[in-house]
Amino acid sequence: MYLADRGAPATTAPAATRRPTWRVSSVVLALGAVSLITDVSSEMVTAVLPLYLVVGLGLSPLGFGTLDGVYNGVSALVQLTGGHLADRVRDHKLIAGLGYGLSALCKPLLLLVHSLGPLGVVLALERTGKGLRTSPRDALISLSTPAEYRGRAFGVHRAMDTTGAVLGPATAFLILRAAADGYDAVFGVSACVAVLGVLVLVLFVPGRRQLAADGIGADTPDRGPVNLREAAALLRLPRLRGLAGCAVLLGLTTVSDAFVYLLLQHRAHIGEEWFPLMPLGTAAVFLLLAVPAGVLADQVGRRVVFLAGHAALLGGYALLLWAPASPALPYLVLALHGVFYAATDGVLPAAVADVVPEELRGSGLALVGTGQALARFCCSLAFGAAWTVWGDGRALLGSAVGLVLCAAVAGVVLRPAGGDR
Repeated sequence: MYLADRGAPATTAPAATRRPTWRVSSVVLALGAVSLITDVSSEMVTAVLPLYLVVGLGLSPLGFGTLDGVYNGVSALVQLTGGHLADRVRDHKLIAGLGYGLSALCKPLLLLVHSLGPLGVVLALERTGKGLRTSPRDALISLSTPAEYRGRAFGVHRAMDTTGAVLGPATAFLILRAAADGYDAVFGVSACVAVLGVLVLVLFVPGRRQLAADGIGADTPDRGPVNLREAAALLRLPRLRGLAGCAVLLGLTTVSDAFVYLLLQHRAHIGEEWFPLMPLGTAAVFLLLAVPAGVLADQVGRRVVFLAGHAALLGGYALLLWAPASPALPYLVLALHGVFYAATDGVLPAAVADVVPEELRGSGLALVGTGQALARFCCSLAFGAAWTVWGDGRALLGSAVGLVLCAAVAGVVLRPAGGDR
């Protein structure tokens, strides 16, 4: 709750709230382990992919840009399918498992394709797997956690997920230094790690029957499959519509990570050899603060923490615009960037889970997640065009002004009813 009033209908509170209130369930920990292992695999590939495509295969910048767009855009579009399928078959583990399995299957295929067309197909399939699993996984987290602990649960999951994001590039770096045929070795190890993640999901994440036996999802009515009309009708819920609208608005002014790192490199005069370490700086802060931010959201309200995260992002923009180049600048900007993710990445799905009925949980999470992802994709396109036409400083200033305006609108739209915080 907390991004809206606390007077939510009783149907939005899962059955888990009536059981003894543990802080983080075994389901959350198991899913966190799956995400950690899978992110090690995925980030190993992500870390070396640009160099492999441009230097190893000799792709042109246009070819690389096309593949990068596919790699980052497909999963956002597939989220809607994954969320709806999970609700329709009423088996979130099954759909999440299909997503994890598809991504794992694509990793060894990278060893076999060496041209733009086949690479695009493999990367699109790999990102399709990510899109399929995201909403069902988050739905499982929310359904297995009492409402008053959802911020903490998502924080724990995101911290474990980010641990994988830190270990993946480091593992790829070590493999490239040790192996003679480095890229093939990275892809091969990545495939093995991805399979391990699927095995952990199958063995340790409970299925639909076990969840039902534990009382999770017990409030879901005995009814037929969810249809598309019911999923679309979720946007008639005022609080969900407000969340989705604010996520889109704020996403339109959220400059992509790559652009932030490029701006920081330019402003702080950072050598190219240090550039790959900048994402690790953001991830390290995210890892440290994800759980405290989730706990704080449970205590003081999702709205407060969510908006504070965007204030931290605005602070990072301000430093990039006006702070003098100094040894401290990279650390400050990366710290604020990590705070932004810690205060928003897990808090938003926790808030969505508070206002969506259990039987449509996957669809509701997918609606908001897809809207936010597409908005950020549009922001990247617009920011790149503005940088080309007006320069990086004016482009970032426009984003900062837009973020202030959008955050002000979000603060009003998400204001709790009844005088509550």
